Amino acid sequence: MRSRKPVIGIPADRRLLGPHWFHCVGEKYITAVADTADAVPVLIPAIGEQHLEDWLGSFDGILFTGSASNVEPHRYQGPPSDPDTLHDPHRDATTLPMIPAAIAAGLPVLGICRGFQEMNVAFGGTLWQKLQEVPGHLDHREDKDDPLDVQYGPAHEVELVEGGLLRKLAGVDRIAVNSVHTQGVQRLGQGLAVEAVAPDGVVEGFRVEAAPAFALAVQWHPEWKAIENSFSRVLFAAFGEAARARMARR
Repeated sequence: MRSRKPVIGIPADRRLLGPHWFHCVGEKYITAVADTADAVPVLIPAIGEQHLEDWLGSFDGILFTGSASNVEPHRYQGPPSDPDTLHDPHRDATTLPMIPAAIAAGLPVLGICRGFQEMNVAFGGTLWQKLQEVPGHLDHREDKDDPLDVQYGPAHEVELVEGGLLRKLAGVDRIAVNSVHTQGVQRLGQGLAVEAVAPDGVVEGFRVEAAPAFALAVQWHPEWKAIENSFSRVLFAAFGEAARARMARR
C-alpha cells in the first residue's frame, strides 16, 4: 500500500471574474507543491478565520503564495495606496491571523512574494509600497511586455546569510533569483531573522526564529518551473519533508 502524502493548504485569492466572485490559486503554486514538495495541495477559500482551528487540524503545512494584490496598508499603519492598487481584504482577513496561529501550532510554513509580505506584516513589520521610488533601492519590477520565461528569469543575486537555513539548503553564499515585485520589507517583523538580502540591501528572505517547525519566506518566485531549478527543488523538498514530519507527529 502506498504511504499517504502530506496535505499542504494553499490560501486562495478572492477575484471578481465577470459578474461572479471566485477563489483562485495560480497553477504554478499547485504544481510546485504536488511535484516538487511531493505533497497534496488543497485550496483554502478566502473567507476569514472562522474555520481556522479546523484548517490547522487538517493540514500538514501551509503555502502562502504570491498574488497581483497587495496587503492593505492599514494592516501595517502604512500610507494610503494609489487608487488603482489591487487589494484583497478577504485574503488579508484569512491569512494574517492564520500565519502566527499555524506557526505556533507547529505547521511548516513557506511564504512567497505576497506571502512573504503577509508574514512580515503578521509579525508587526511594515512594507515599502513602491521600492522603485525609494532612494538607494533598485527597481525590482519585471517588464510585463517580456515573455513569462524572461519575466521570471534570473534578475539579480541575493546573498544568503551565514548560519541561515537558505544558505544551508543552497550550499553556497549567493544564488540568482527572479524579481517580480513592487513592494518590499521596510521594517522587519518581530522575531524574524534575515536569511537573504538583495544587492541594494532589501530583505529577500527571512525565517521565524522561534518557530517549532519550518517557517521560511522568500520575496522571489521559486515556484516558477520549480522542478527545473536546482535551488527551488531543494527548497520545496525541504518544505515537503517538514510537512511529512508534521504528518508523522499527528
